[in-house]
Amino acid sequence: MSWLLLLAAGAVEVAWSQSIKPTAGFTRPLPTAICVLLAAGAVYLLSLAMKGLPVGTAYAVFTGIGAVGAISLGVVVHKDPVSVGRIAALSLIIAGVALARITSSE
Repeated sequence: MSWLLLLAAGAVEVAWSQSIKPTAGFTRPLPTAICVLLAAGAVYLLSLAMKGLPVGTAYAVFTGIGAVGAISLGVVVHKDPVSVGRIAALSLIIAGVALARITSSE
């Protein structure tokens, strides 16, 4: 169950990362409120996942999911540039998250 909560936390973090830009520097009230709620939701879900997972593993996987999701959406939705270096970095992050899951004692 902890891993499912962690996956949900990572997904909410990805949504949160995409909600920052529409706030226009936190000057737009509704997008800002959505951004704050998503951030709080991601951290709340992370805290629940940490009840059954080591803090370091949970946080590393959480940030890994967030990074991969944010970069991937940036490329697909916002047409961010793709390079061999970025693909290599994403591959290393994904491998690290997978290794953390495979070697977890839960």
